[in-house]
Amino acid sequence: MSGTALPERLEEIVEEFADLPGDLRLEALLDYSRKVPPLPPELAANRDVLEQVHECQTPFFVATELREDGAVELYFDAPPEAPTTRGFAGILYEGLNGSSAEDVLATPETFYTSMGLDQVVSPLRLRGIAAILSRLKRQVRAKVEAAHAGGVPGATHA
Repeated sequence: MSGTALPERLEEIVEEFADLPGDLRLEALLDYSRKVPPLPPELAANRDVLEQVHECQTPFFVATELREDGAVELYFDAPPEAPTTRGFAGILYEGLNGSSAEDVLATPETFYTSMGLDQVVSPLRLRGIAAILSRLKRQVRAKVEAAHAGGVPGATHA
């Protein structure tokens, strides 16, 4: 990578993509679209706690939770007919879910540049993945600050 350490699993995903021939990168991205788990019932029933990422071309929503052990839980909602955006969410889910808040916050917004995705998706769509990561980092940062101020870390999702 570019000198900035990524969480181990995200680094593995970045390397996996970088090693693929260009024509297989889009296929791999679409494979990751199937790795986004459905929202848990409490979030599906209360969608107000999900934050929309307006930079995405499709309706895309994110929520985070900071567990008591300091690990981050990620929640994404994107329609199945948006496989590129869901693929970005799948990469972030597989690479960051369960990581420490510190590792999530240290992840560069442009980590995806080493993946070669610029060869298979438009710059507009690439800005979407940076926006998704930026939103979830903002949420995690707010939760860490609330925890240090005496708040209950996992009490809210968004």
